Amino acid sequence: MTKKIVKMIRKYDASLRSDREAWLYPGIWAMFFHRAAHRLYNRKYYFTARLIAQFSRFMTGIEIHPGASIGKGVFIDHGMGVVIGETCVIGNNVLIYHGVTLGATGKERRKQQRHPIVGNNVVIGAGATVLGPIVIGNYAKIGAGALVVKDVPEGATKISRPAKILERK
Repeated sequence: MTKKIVKMIRKYDASLRSDREAWLYPGIWAMFFHRAAHRLYNRKYYFTARLIAQFSRFMTGIEIHPGASIGKGVFIDHGMGVVIGETCVIGNNVLIYHGVTLGATGKERRKQQRHPIVGNNVVIGAGATVLGPIVIGNYAKIGAGALVVKDVPEGATKISRPAKILERK
């Protein structure tokens, strides 16, 4: 495990006691498997990519479609129940807590953008549901349990069901 990954975990999670303990975080394994599956998916080895994704889901409880594009420094804390859809795009340095869904509404056409685009330095709270081809701006925060179906401006915090803007920086 690289020092960069351990440093990232320490930034988000104060409970890490040693560098070796970082190997036990399911979010790290899910990202490792996703990177491999995503490379295969981009080379049109769809079945093998999905097989790796299913193995990762079984091992970690985190479901990431191999077609999803995920930036650097993304950390899935705890992770159980996280679902990330095929056309989802996630920027850099994003923190995602357990139970988050980045999914489609079901109304979108097959070939177009169906899932959220998440900017850089975003925090998505536990149990949040973000649906459809919407944009979550840089430095935005999504509160735990929020239902988000409309764009979130840069620096805004959205809470509640349906989500409402709490503040905007």
